[in-house]
Amino acid sequence: MTAVITGGSPAPPGNSPPVLELRDVWAGYGETTVLRGVDITVPRSSVVAVLGPNGAGKSTLLRAASGLIKVRRGALLVDGADQSQASPSDLVKRGLCHIPDPRGIFPTLTVRENLLLQGPRRGAAERIGLALDTFPRLQQRLGQAAGTLSGGEQQMLAVARAYVQAPRVVLLDEVSMGLAPNLVEEIFGYLRKLSEQGVAVVIVEQFVHRALAMAGSVLVLARGRVGLSAAAGMVGEAEIFGAYAGVAASNGNGLARSGGNGADRPQARGGPHG
Repeated sequence: MTAVITGGSPAPPGNSPPVLELRDVWAGYGETTVLRGVDITVPRSSVVAVLGPNGAGKSTLLRAASGLIKVRRGALLVDGADQSQASPSDLVKRGLCHIPDPRGIFPTLTVRENLLLQGPRRGAAERIGLALDTFPRLQQRLGQAAGTLSGGEQQMLAVARAYVQAPRVVLLDEVSMGLAPNLVEEIFGYLRKLSEQGVAVVIVEQFVHRALAMAGSVLVLARGRVGLSAAAGMVGEAEIFGAYAGVAASNGNGLARSGGNGADRPQARGGPHG
């Protein structure tokens, strides 16, 4: 059986609005403002990479997009309609799926229970079957507590949510964090399958070369603002790391070698609200 993802509603014909858009968004935590006038457009069936050093606001952007924190100024739009005040559950119903960092699983529940919780009220068995067809390793772990899985298996379970929920846009936060290179490649293979089936993907990623290889457009955040926005094919790693370095020069972060691809990247530092 081939896992095919079908979104919650068909895309309208013609010049349809982006499936997700943030316009001049300001957001943060308590009295702290993290995002300052951020714009991001996610067309249907597109892949957008969000890059930047730790503390730049990448995770905060995904939380604002999924309704986990409220937009203070600006607008969050889904299919062109303002959803700035929508709850996270309402946004899920509208086709958004947020896979956070750390891994978005329930560690004390079994793999089967995790999948059931993410499934729709109708057709859950079919959705879960598609997810297990995509992630056969999870089929062997259905009765096992999610927290006892290996790191790679936990990330597979987290990504399986995108197959169970059948969303139209998936927001992924550092899915490769802490994984061995072979598992990273496997996870990215699953994400490419999602993209090929028409699901829009917004990915926050530490491995810039992997993100660029998959993405159609790239956004670099710098201290809560957009430092660079371009088509992925029109910008190289050197230019992206130049945007990183512009931030690093002002906040004291150093540069470290990237994992084996011969490029420099900022060290993994920063505050808790990246």
